[in-house]
Amino acid sequence: MYVIAIGWLYVTLLMALTERSVVAGVLTFVFYGLAPVALLVFLTGGPGRRRRLRRLAHQRADDDDRGDAKPDQ
Repeated sequence: MYVIAIGWLYVTLLMALTERSVVAGVLTFVFYGLAPVALLVFLTGGPGRRRRLRRLAHQRADDDDRGDAKPDQ
């Protein structure tokens, strides 16, 4: 997926370079390239992000449970 995102950013960068003014080039790159790719990466990264957060919460809960045990138990 990252290869597609990098390719799309490259294409929009080339589109931005052909604009007549710097402002139009920056706006083209931001609105045709950067914003859609950021949204795509954010939306497709959601399930993995939820799994990481859930795993981290379980690890913290396990660490909290072990902290109550005495060394002789």
